[in-house]
Amino acid sequence: MAFKKKLEEKTLDVDAAMQGTLTFKDPVNLRINGKFEGNLETRGNLTIGVTAVVNADILGDNVIIGGRVKGKITARERLTLLPQAIVEGHIYPAKLNVAEGALLQGQCTMLHDFLNAEELAKYLEVELNSIMEWANSGKVPGNKEGADWKFERKAIDNWVASGKIAK
Repeated sequence: MAFKKKLEEKTLDVDAAMQGTLTFKDPVNLRINGKFEGNLETRGNLTIGVTAVVNADILGDNVIIGGRVKGKITARERLTLLPQAIVEGHIYPAKLNVAEGALLQGQCTMLHDFLNAEELAKYLEVELNSIMEWANSGKVPGNKEGADWKFERKAIDNWVASGKIAK
């Protein structure tokens, strides 16, 4: 009889008040149930529980919100607002699920699969000149179409995750 070893999931459940910056380069399942203030950058799943109060800029793959969040939220794959969610701020999801009862006060800009140079500069929060220098020198993954550059968002996310970006 063959046994398969189940891969352990990296799960972190935060039930306290925290301040600062949390960054995860490897995929994790992070759940915040308490208070958090600062910056969150995650790979994998981030869940803001129904009792959580978060004042932070969030960058994640799959972000699920059940509590209160104030800040900029970028979800590379999907943003889900549960019925109890109260979100105040700008959201940038690739895909968006909003349950009946969820509240959103702010702006929503859907992420595109391909970005032009100006959109990439906003996405990475860098100057347009830096994007053009990186593109022309081959430092950033992109394709030149005529006089314009096109950048695939997933390739950019992988490039940033690899640590090759030099702000």
